[in-house]
Amino acid sequence: MSLITDLHGVPRIEGVALTAIAERFDTPCYVYSRAALTAAFDAYHTALAGRNSRICYAVKANSNLAILNIFARLGAGFDIVSGGELARVIAAGGDPAKVVFSGVGKSPDEMRQALAAGIGCFNVESASELEHLNASAGALRRCAPIALRVNPNVDPKTHPYISTGLKTAKFGVAFDTAVTLYRHARNLPNLAIRGIACHIGSQLLDPQPAADAASKVLELVDQLAAEGIVFEHIDLGGGMGIRYRDEAILPAKDYLAPMLARLAGRQETLFIEPGRSLVGNAGLLLTRVAVLKPGEEKNFAVVDAAMNDLARPALYDAWHDIVKVSAGGTATAGAQRYEIVGPICESGDFFGHDRELTLAEGDLLAILSAGAYGMAMSSNYNTRPRAAEVMVDGDAMHLIRRRETVAELMALETLLPQ
Repeated sequence: MSLITDLHGVPRIEGVALTAIAERFDTPCYVYSRAALTAAFDAYHTALAGRNSRICYAVKANSNLAILNIFARLGAGFDIVSGGELARVIAAGGDPAKVVFSGVGKSPDEMRQALAAGIGCFNVESASELEHLNASAGALRRCAPIALRVNPNVDPKTHPYISTGLKTAKFGVAFDTAVTLYRHARNLPNLAIRGIACHIGSQLLDPQPAADAASKVLELVDQLAAEGIVFEHIDLGGGMGIRYRDEAILPAKDYLAPMLARLAGRQETLFIEPGRSLVGNAGLLLTRVAVLKPGEEKNFAVVDAAMNDLARPALYDAWHDIVKVSAGGTATAGAQRYEIVGPICESGDFFGHDRELTLAEGDLLAILSAGAYGMAMSSNYNTRPRAAEVMVDGDAMHLIRRRETVAELMALETLLPQ
């Protein structure tokens, strides 16, 4: 996220100073820009102009109801991976008929929930799931709309933890078995074949792997059409990356162009499932310096946020820019190199290594590009209440999730009887 600095040198999002947000809602606190969310969605909408398409926001990236509601108002569909995410979409005003349900381990309860809601499509990821879904639909006297998520074995050139399209991944069905499974699905009485899907990974910077995956999927589409298995839609997943540090990022129109060229002249509706690229650079995490701790080899700046608030650095060794928003005290020295760390009892509790900053205790910092897989992956480790979330809309700031309390964390627990 690029912060705007006003005439007084105060960083702000849209029309609101970050200092004002911290003063009102305290820290740590996630802050999002409605204008940035809308602009990111509009970029995809413009790139797909003139083509039958559906933009299905990947809910896992950030599932706050206010964010889902913004995308629902913009006409988005939704890519979900759990019954809980479906409940969130519906509560936020999303249309279940525009929902695709992915995931390798859908439970029978989740299948029944999705069938009752009337979702648009199940992205089936195994032969076993076909059987379970057919049984669940039959018990409800429903017909389940399906696509098979096909694993095209294309290297997405991304972090191995977020690579999902290789032969070794747990996701999808093997490319070589897809035809057999579609033939079988055609004969199951409670399933209706609607499409085909693939998703090769996340934080993708090079558009070529996605285009190559599209070509492989189209080979299957044409082979199956020759057998009378015709699809209404082709779901080519999401995964477009964002700039965290110095990555070269293509606009949505340029990233999608090679993929769209492979689809030229085709009649099937195109589904895409962006997540990170819609929300990642629309959010940041505000935190304060609690303790400065000089050391013989390293200087530590201990902040009030921690790995339970933002896990990406600990999980992926991911880079997030960290900028000073305002001074909370007088720095005792000039710029120094700091380890920016949290208070949790783990050596992996860090946000940045070797960052050059001029700091004093009480300084307000912003950890940028934290809108995706930040709050969504947060936890209560060390019995830490999760952060507040705030949406900035022009000159207004709205609390869209209040800070948890310790009492709420213990509310579901019970002592054993004497």
